Amino acid sequence: MNNDLLADALVRLSTIAKHLNISSHTLQALSQPLCTLTSYISIRKDNGESAYFKAYRCRYNSLLGPTKGGIRFHPSVDQSEVEALALWMTLKCAAVNVPFGGAKGGISVNAKSLSALELERLSRSYVRAMADFIGPQTDIPAPDMYTNERVMGWMMDEYETIKRVKAPDVITGKPLVFGGSVGRTGATGTGAFLCIEALAKKRKWQKHKQTVAVQGFGNGGAQCALLLQKAGYKVVAVSDSKGAIYSPDGLDILSILYEKQKSRQLKAVYCENSVCELVSHKVLTNEELLALDVDILIPAAVAGVITESNAGLVKAGTIVEIANGPVSAAADSILHDKGVFVIPDILANAGGVIVSYFEWCQNRQGELWSEEQVTTKLSDYIHKAFEQGWQRHVSTNIDMRDAIYAQALERLTLAIEAHGTHDYFNAN
Repeated sequence: MNNDLLADALVRLSTIAKHLNISSHTLQALSQPLCTLTSYISIRKDNGESAYFKAYRCRYNSLLGPTKGGIRFHPSVDQSEVEALALWMTLKCAAVNVPFGGAKGGISVNAKSLSALELERLSRSYVRAMADFIGPQTDIPAPDMYTNERVMGWMMDEYETIKRVKAPDVITGKPLVFGGSVGRTGATGTGAFLCIEALAKKRKWQKHKQTVAVQGFGNGGAQCALLLQKAGYKVVAVSDSKGAIYSPDGLDILSILYEKQKSRQLKAVYCENSVCELVSHKVLTNEELLALDVDILIPAAVAGVITESNAGLVKAGTIVEIANGPVSAAADSILHDKGVFVIPDILANAGGVIVSYFEWCQNRQGELWSEEQVTTKLSDYIHKAFEQGWQRHVSTNIDMRDAIYAQALERLTLAIEAHGTHDYFNAN
């Protein structure tokens, strides 16, 4: 991962803005976060000892609405990463026309090393540190890497305890019983799948001839892989943090998911009821997966996995970015020269924030939408954003990444201009 993720994100933003003749005023307004809160938080461990962790929350830009963004628990979390992710969330919400600004939060911690009780204490401690920084009309957190609906439930409960109010709209991605939305858990992967389906129609693909490799078998990557296989695509490789499995004849994603949940290991298996049998496959590294000769490559793990040092090895004709920032700014020109079509992260992984917006709306309106309503609305948002980007890509002959950035920057520019001459930063 890039040591300064924000610097890399700003290089890309500046490069694209200049290509698109975006005003320097807009670029300047988006080149620094509105505010970032950092804190050391402590918990009492199960053995009675105290432990301290660095925690962050960034509200990057609130021109389009209250800020929105996930909270991740990971050892790599630092201020640069959180601010870069908040910038991308700002662009993402603008690109898909969701009325939120961008935010992000996190704790530098190895969540796997904590017990369930320690994890709950950490989650609640984070909210105690951030309680005056977040709120239903100010900044709405959500789950991210190594956080889930249970963690969001703890956080919502802690916020309500502190504020002495019922506030289900302060957190999204929470359990259904606390006001969560159907469709939220798989929304990121579903959104990426919808983007691929939209591209398939444009390219008139025969789906059974399209081979797919997915780097990252977490929530987003696994959901997308499962939907792709069901739709007829041939998923030939998947990976987790320990490595990849590859079979040129295709993998059975549902069986792999079942085995992963049971044994916590990634194995190429075929399961019938509760009996799983190992099938022929190769074990690869994550780096080898990125260089596979496939039609569609889906980096769905962490940022900065495709760089100028390995971009030349990519053989896939299409990259779909489920992870945030998986391709470095320096790799963009290399992939462009190779003719690789990239569906950028600010569109490909926008399903999560779109359904989070739906959850927030349901909480504020006191409604509960059906799964069909959520799925239909998600599809509408994704397809509209994709079509707008595609038409710009075709008519102006620019990369799809530039096209999606253009529609995001245009909306943000309109907001900046509508704000007038009053100082935006002092106003917030």
